[in-house]
Amino acid sequence: MGDILSDQELVSLMLACRRISPQYPERSVVLTMLVGLLASTGLRSGERLRLDCAGVDLVSGVLHIRRTKFRKDRVIPVHVTTLAALRQYARLRDMAFPTRKDSAFFLSSRGNRLSKTGLALAFCAACKLAGLNCDKALRPHDLRHRFAVTRLAAWHRENADVQALLPLLATYLGHAHYTDTAYYVTGTADFLGMAADRALAHGGAS
Repeated sequence: MGDILSDQELVSLMLACRRISPQYPERSVVLTMLVGLLASTGLRSGERLRLDCAGVDLVSGVLHIRRTKFRKDRVIPVHVTTLAALRQYARLRDMAFPTRKDSAFFLSSRGNRLSKTGLALAFCAACKLAGLNCDKALRPHDLRHRFAVTRLAAWHRENADVQALLPLLATYLGHAHYTDTAYYVTGTADFLGMAADRALAHGGAS
């Protein structure tokens, strides 16, 4: 498996999330939603786990991210399909835990805020079930990497001005400086190859 999950590998991971812990269906429901949210938004694991119900607008599809890595709040709009998945998760969560004892949006199988350790263990189990722990253990953070590279690659395919758009991606990801976003494309063969092809097409070879 390469550094960046392919679309097929991501599908396999999502399917595996739905199959873990059959004795605790709430565990598979929350893990599937968390993995899908990270893959579609690039949020940090801690940011997802700290989300409260008040920070998830299920009407307009906006996430209010507070207490970020750099102590700055930000607002994240989500895609309509992500919003639909969040609404479905909220319905299932409220059915499982009609009497809430925690303000967290994402709950563990015990009804408490899901811990970082709990997420890591469940994620590792899903990766093994999907056959993705071949050479290097996959981390939740690697899906943030995938989101950034996928977005940048899409802009290249659209012949967009990536340099001009990079600050927007950095803001979305919550980076203090847009140059930090370059980390997510360093050494990514597919992305660098795409950039080289584009340069040659525009006569940029030296």
